[in-house]
Amino acid sequence: MSELTEMKCVACQVGAPLATATEIEEWQPKIPDWEIKEIEGIQRLERVFHFNNFKETLSFVNQVGEIAEQEGHHPVMLVEFRSATVSWWTHKIKGLHANDFIMAAKTDQL
Repeated sequence: MSELTEMKCVACQVGAPLATATEIEEWQPKIPDWEIKEIEGIQRLERVFHFNNFKETLSFVNQVGEIAEQEGHHPVMLVEFRSATVSWWTHKIKGLHANDFIMAAKTDQL
């Protein structure tokens, strides 16, 4: 995981290439708790994080928000009483990019 956490997100433009199958095979084992889900034809990384109470959940979500701002890459998050679901994908290219794997690893680091 440390290899991904040391990387920085790059600005991604419409038309940038999606992560290749080879890249996904290389990166996914570094973030083993994340699932690749396809929703409306778009691949995303998704993980549910569990907490003891809402205060812990909210603290985690705020920390994810901080790293998202630092990297300029933002997730979709579903916040519940004792859990938060975090989904990473690159909206501009409608799928997975290296940035998503970087941010999943950085989220795990929290």
